[in-house]
Amino acid sequence: MIVLANDGISDSGFQLLREAGITVLDSRVSPEHLSNFINENKVDALLVRSATQVRQQLIDECPSLKIVGRGGIGMDNIDVEYAIDKGLHVINTPTASCKSVAELVFAHFFSLARFLHESNRLMPLEGETHFSALKKSFHNASELSGKTLGVVGMGNIGLEVIRIGISLGMKILAYNRTPKTSTVALSFFDGQTLNFEIKSVTLDEVLENADFISLNTGKTDRYLIDTDEFAMVKDGAFLVNTARGGVVNEVAMIDALESGKLAGAALDVFEKEPTPEVEILMHPGMSLSPHVGANTMDAQDRIGKELATQLIKLKDQL
Repeated sequence: MIVLANDGISDSGFQLLREAGITVLDSRVSPEHLSNFINENKVDALLVRSATQVRQQLIDECPSLKIVGRGGIGMDNIDVEYAIDKGLHVINTPTASCKSVAELVFAHFFSLARFLHESNRLMPLEGETHFSALKKSFHNASELSGKTLGVVGMGNIGLEVIRIGISLGMKILAYNRTPKTSTVALSFFDGQTLNFEIKSVTLDEVLENADFISLNTGKTDRYLIDTDEFAMVKDGAFLVNTARGGVVNEVAMIDALESGKLAGAALDVFEKEPTPEVEILMHPGMSLSPHVGANTMDAQDRIGKELATQLIKLKDQL
């Protein structure tokens, strides 16, 4: 089997594949040359992350392809149904990056609640001359403990966000498009485990009562959080979107920040990625990151191993 890891693969994943006798090509091939490269090298499996697009044309142009693998959860950059109809195996790693994304959610929550996003911008510029004024301007910070966490989307990442929220002593309200009840287990350093049953509620209930709102839903055909939804949001709430660009109306979000409806907002994903609107990039109420939810060494190691393990299992079926 010949594998092209066009968006890279971790050393541990590479090692597993090599030990299984699988050839791994880690070239970074541009979109206009990708089909030719696959055909010339008789590539059996194409591994991608979010950068490489696997559309119908590429699938049609590459008859040697038998497997398409996505390092991550979302499959927006792959025409999955078309690939399956053409007889390809499509795999992904739905749980490997959940902890990394969930921790980023709280990194943004803490940053917003303690004004770190703004103080990190201003301290290098004004810390020497306006230290006392800056200290005073950041005095009305918030704690997370005891507050209500609203989680929109009870998939693997959403449940991990809930797990961290419980560990911080937060009250939990969660919404899922399909009503569900999930058991969230907390494991502690001494071997103890506690289980918490989380039953979904309506989106309105989440928005009206949550102090901190985390968007962890899949791709949507329309804005899930728009002007009407922001009108429901509890005054002074914080919102973080690490889900997908287009889940939240960014113009309405800025309006909510300007009116004080939102105390702060954070984005790791954007409607116009990779060129977000300047108004978002420059807004002092925003905490921003460039789509790095899964970009930890730990997550990349798990993703590589999980992809490699799935490929090795499929090897004998081809």
